[in-house]
Amino acid sequence: MKFAIIGNIYQTEKSLHAEHLLGVLRHYKAKILVEKAFAEFLLREQHLNIPVSEQFEGKAFEADMVISLGGDGTFLKAASIVGGRNIPILGINTGRLGFLADILPEEMDVTIDEIYANHYKIEERAVLQLTTSNPLSVHPFALNEVAILKHDSSSMISIKAYINHEHLNTYQADGLIVATPTGSTGYSLSVGGPVIAPQSKTMVITPVAPHSLNCRPLVVRDDWEITLEVESRSHNFLVSVDGRSESCNEQTRLRITRAPYSVKLVKRFDHLYFNTLRSKMMWGADAR
Repeated sequence: MKFAIIGNIYQTEKSLHAEHLLGVLRHYKAKILVEKAFAEFLLREQHLNIPVSEQFEGKAFEADMVISLGGDGTFLKAASIVGGRNIPILGINTGRLGFLADILPEEMDVTIDEIYANHYKIEERAVLQLTTSNPLSVHPFALNEVAILKHDSSSMISIKAYINHEHLNTYQADGLIVATPTGSTGYSLSVGGPVIAPQSKTMVITPVAPHSLNCRPLVVRDDWEITLEVESRSHNFLVSVDGRSESCNEQTRLRITRAPYSVKLVKRFDHLYFNTLRSKMMWGADAR
């Protein structure tokens, strides 16, 4: 098999497991590609010399599977690089929470064993696509969420939202999040949004610090179209697509739909969603 490895390049302690991962893959005589920035990081921090022939930049690679070595942020980066190429992604969690990257470092050996034994499952996760009236440089596809936020003013922004061209509401708030079920446990959850099961074929619209206490999150079908118009005292606002941000002027009209492709997650058979949810959210935990 051929693996492409994308890793966290910001924290040295998170690179400690890379050497072990490379050793496990070489034991199986796997073909290995390492993202160039991560290879340079490993050389600088861990003195691991990855041959140039085993490095790649951007999307210039072919692989049977991508391995994300880091936290959920690294996994989101891997998902944006893979795009619609149908390459499954295995997330090894060297970060904190790890909803997407849920393989622990101590599970690496057995997980790679199971992959070579073809004993694993693939989960498909919906992706959002952002289309704008004024072109943006930010990657327009989101596995987690598209967020519209106030930019360089302390004042709230006004967000006029339409669903299938019918007016839904004009939100007076610090922002608005449109999240997938995968993203429902991320930014949306932190501002009061609901947890949504991954295969529910929905998306959630969650306001950020709304001026009205009656303004609540709304779950809608993911084959519907959401259109947003923004007004701001500063005449600009921020668009964030899975954490990749760009400034927009208030003439920019935003359209959010389900993308024409999904992201494929590699999962172990004993990693069940509700077990993960219960564990990560510490449901039922009694600290007394």
